[in-house]
Amino acid sequence: MAIKDIRSNLLSRLAFKAIITTDTTTTGAIIDTADLDGGVMFTLFTTVYGAGTYTPVLNESDDSGMSGSNVVASANMIGTVAGAALGTAVTASGAVCKSVGCFCTKRYLRLDIVSATATTTTVCAIVTGAPEVIPS
Repeated sequence: MAIKDIRSNLLSRLAFKAIITTDTTTTGAIIDTADLDGGVMFTLFTTVYGAGTYTPVLNESDDSGMSGSNVVASANMIGTVAGAALGTAVTASGAVCKSVGCFCTKRYLRLDIVSATATTTTVCAIVTGAPEVIPS
């Protein structure tokens, strides 16, 4: 079996961290995907879970301030936002990590979280991207 160094081929950083207490849309950090030709993946988790459902929405734009942004088309998604939602399946802090990825068609990307029946919950997401397509 070939040994590959995945750590040196991926870039990770915090994309979202918020304490959510009401039903709202909370915006995350704007990610510049200029050097992430291999696509990006968001891993979502909670550090404190109350109750409610926390659904990710991926927005993209060619503007660094996200002006004129649109939701990433489902054809460009890897997984689904519904499958990445955090909810009652999360029974303890950090018990579940969900993920969703995409191939961007625009330079900037932002993860937003739409909360429903929210109570005090801390939602976090790490974005991981590949600077180039990793050969299989």
